[in-house]
Amino acid sequence: MKQLNCLLAFVILMIINVGAKAQEQTLDPITITSSLSEKRSSETGRNITIVRGEDITKLPVHSLDELLKYIPGIEVQSRGPQGSQSDISMRGGTYQQVLVILDGLRLNDPNTGHFSAYIPITPAQIDRIEVLKGASAAIYGSDAVGGVINIITRSFNAGAQKNNTVVQAQVAAGEYNLVNTNVGGYFSRGKLSVDAGLLANHSTGVQQRGIRGYFHNTSASVGLNYKLNDYWDISARTTYDNRDFAAQNFYTTSVFDTASETVSSWWHQLKVNFEKNKSKVSLNAGYKTLDDEYLFNRTLTANQNTSRLFQSLLLYQQGLSATTSFITGFNYQHRVIKSNDRGNHSLNIAAPFVSLSQQLGAYFNLLPSVRVEFIGDNNPELLPQLNASFHIKSWQLRASGGRTIRDADFTERYNNYGKKMVPKGQSVGSPGLVPEVSWSYEAGFDWFYQSAFRISSTFFQRFHSRLIDWVSTPYANMPRQENLDATGSYSLAKNIAEVNTTGLETDVQYIGKISERQKLTINTGLVWLYSKSSEANPSFYISSHARFLGNFNVQYEVGNAALSFTGIYKSRRPQQATGINAFVSKDYFLLNGRASYSFVQQRLAVFAQVDNIFDRRYSDLLGAIMPGRWLQGGVSFRLSK
Repeated sequence: MKQLNCLLAFVILMIINVGAKAQEQTLDPITITSSLSEKRSSETGRNITIVRGEDITKLPVHSLDELLKYIPGIEVQSRGPQGSQSDISMRGGTYQQVLVILDGLRLNDPNTGHFSAYIPITPAQIDRIEVLKGASAAIYGSDAVGGVINIITRSFNAGAQKNNTVVQAQVAAGEYNLVNTNVGGYFSRGKLSVDAGLLANHSTGVQQRGIRGYFHNTSASVGLNYKLNDYWDISARTTYDNRDFAAQNFYTTSVFDTASETVSSWWHQLKVNFEKNKSKVSLNAGYKTLDDEYLFNRTLTANQNTSRLFQSLLLYQQGLSATTSFITGFNYQHRVIKSNDRGNHSLNIAAPFVSLSQQLGAYFNLLPSVRVEFIGDNNPELLPQLNASFHIKSWQLRASGGRTIRDADFTERYNNYGKKMVPKGQSVGSPGLVPEVSWSYEAGFDWFYQSAFRISSTFFQRFHSRLIDWVSTPYANMPRQENLDATGSYSLAKNIAEVNTTGLETDVQYIGKISERQKLTINTGLVWLYSKSSEANPSFYISSHARFLGNFNVQYEVGNAALSFTGIYKSRRPQQATGINAFVSKDYFLLNGRASYSFVQQRLAVFAQVDNIFDRRYSDLLGAIMPGRWLQGGVSFRLSK
């Protein structure tokens, strides 16, 4: 810990020393995530981190969930490498308490939150990723508890793009028969804008207990925008995503677990937008289908689940004056699952909401919002929130408070209910779960040094009641026993009486030039967390979150050479499963690196990459052992005109 603090202090001093030379990019950009309307980050009252799409391929990452792992404030709990499966946590929440959005619509699957990191888009298609830390249920509804991750693509944000053509491709190979392919591009001319891409990661994998940790993960997507006239435009997207991977001990600590899993999905989206003067109206609709096949071992029948999500979002935004605007909308969702072990179920959700933006004087901004969420037959949930910011010169003071909810997914309600016999150690759902409720509060500041350096710090608290999580429960205490093993224990989905979380997060960002030939980009963050549960037996995912988290990504360019690193330090509660020789260590430090050299007018480059440089044996979740050091190399191409 002392070494990390010294390193952070050194980085801050170095950044301030060279910050005066950087004027190319501001760290106070226009964002849309906090209120669905365009605002400077310093006017939102929220802590927002933005990652540019063009920076993703420069880092030693293979998939978008790996990228998120090294964004300050996000804890990604990986079960497998290179897009196989990861859980996303923010501010000590569970993996279902982070909402992932693609071009305004939710990606979170109604079957399970374990699929939230399956983001069916490629790096070349991404304009930017906005990460909002903290509650935002008044705007987005259920699941926006710990934070919101908003992926904004080039075609759906065509108005902000230049008339140009960008094509990029990367091919890499490495140990364990690894082959990575990343191809994509963007085209904009006149009224038409198109983006397209393919991302594929394949490997026979490292040796595990009796099987190999193989993965075959592929995403393909195409999107377009067409400007009909001065006021109307239309956007559309279709994506296909397939993940086929070894899933040993992803969900259990059973010695009989030699699981494999295949998850394939389609995503279709259509948006119509009208804008004239100070008025904006849009209708955004999406349809997602997902098929999941999970085989615990070869002696059992595979779980086969098909989920469907239809959603629509109608928005109306009106500027009333130079200092006042409002946005109102209506969101509808229809969720369906058909499963041989969960059964067939459906759920309808409807929610109207309104948000006001008011500037008071030259420095103060107030953003009250409220949403009413109707979830199935449950009572309506009122979700108010208030954001406030005070921005003067290089300082922003901000505060936010609001109420959030999260309803149980189909896995939490019905998992393993349709099976004749459930092996001990597996998870079992509870149909009677009610939505969890929390109140969240935060206060913090941002300090900007010229246009290159930003430091942010936020204190936050969340008071949760009826939180849903998996709790180890002996057979005698299981509410339903007819298909269970009387000699075993199970993970039971429960509404826990109360969980309170307190934390402090600090982020440091620097983007600028050291000299005419040298560029440096640093994103780093520290998070301290403490959660207290009223349950005597700690729940699985609440006890899995880090108590201290430090993560970073760094890019350094000098002439035609480039060096980049991603890293994470995590301290958490140790765990052990002696039956499978698995453990979660008290802490670990992970470092990945990439070195590249470009030529042919910087269009072509060769690179070498090392994942897990120090060959650290670690697991984010008990039983799911991650790979050690992994060597790879390849070539990349980029053309922009």
